Amino acid sequence: MAEQNNEIFMRKAIELARQGEGKTNPNPLVGAVIVKDGIIIGQGFHTKYGELHAEREALADCLRRKNDPRGADIYVTLEPCCHFGKQPPCTHAILESGIKRVFVGSRDPNPLVHGKGNAFLRENGIEVVEDFLREECDELNPIFFHYITSKTPYVALKYAMTLDGKIATKSGKSKWITGEKSREFVHQLRNRYAGIMCGVGTVLADNPLLNCRIPNGTNPVRIICDSKLRIPLDSQIIKTAKEIPTIIACTSADSEKKQQLIESGAEILKVPADKNGHIDLKFLVQTLGERKIDSILIEGGGELNFSALESGIVQKIYAFCAPKIFGGTGKTPVIGSGVDSPDDAFIFKLKKLQQIGDDILLEYEK
Repeated sequence: MAEQNNEIFMRKAIELARQGEGKTNPNPLVGAVIVKDGIIIGQGFHTKYGELHAEREALADCLRRKNDPRGADIYVTLEPCCHFGKQPPCTHAILESGIKRVFVGSRDPNPLVHGKGNAFLRENGIEVVEDFLREECDELNPIFFHYITSKTPYVALKYAMTLDGKIATKSGKSKWITGEKSREFVHQLRNRYAGIMCGVGTVLADNPLLNCRIPNGTNPVRIICDSKLRIPLDSQIIKTAKEIPTIIACTSADSEKKQQLIESGAEILKVPADKNGHIDLKFLVQTLGERKIDSILIEGGGELNFSALESGIVQKIYAFCAPKIFGGTGKTPVIGSGVDSPDDAFIFKLKKLQQIGDDILLEYEK
């Protein structure tokens, strides 16, 4: 029974951690629950980048409730930090609070923390239970784990297709392939990822806004791959560039068009061209990582999708499959030059399959 209760409390911490989605980047999602005599006396999560960490939020909640954490257990989804950053070490707060035991879910791959937080607690007489529901806790932070170890954004490719693998009809129409519930899910993804990327071809064809439309959601930084600065000044992207951060990545910039875009609120980022004369995506994501953009959702067309796969920057794929058939010569999710042999295919592993309305969502990871 005690073990079962421990799992309940850690799952509560996981549930709390998810409430920070879209607000903590490039920090991780973390939740914490403090329990004494089988009763939750404090709880919290990392609410926003730069604000209190989950452990300190939970301790502050104890104070608000006038509960004494001495002798209590704390369940935290990620190893407590032991270094000074924007916030002081959580290990010190735990020690000072008189908590006697710490259940830790994920191990923090950050070299400043990895193993050191747990070691500090043990050295100071606090019992530490490591890797508790680790798999479930790890599922919270694939973005943080990738970014903190590689310094480059976690990149996900998202597309919606019909049963016959089309992303548009033969006339180029694509609204709507999936149902409303799937489209709502996409806005949850836009809230979760720090950046959203598409090619100028998508802007010219669909004139998207690429914002997040869920209540209290966070708009991702919009990144448009536009080698020759063909994006129209009257596109929704440019007309809203002063409200939503927008980066136009190009390889050569017409000075007059560049100045017009800057005056509209967009940032122009000149990057090298790859072997095909397109945006060098590897260079681009490295540059974006240096700006603390820890994750990117690609919602592009077949050409950009192929370039992203070919450059090796993609860690995850969200493939929505709708119960429709278009037939004909409609576009497919990945075009480009393609591979020569099945042995050269880009290989991903199926991690999750779920039904959303009448659609199927397949999630693949490297």
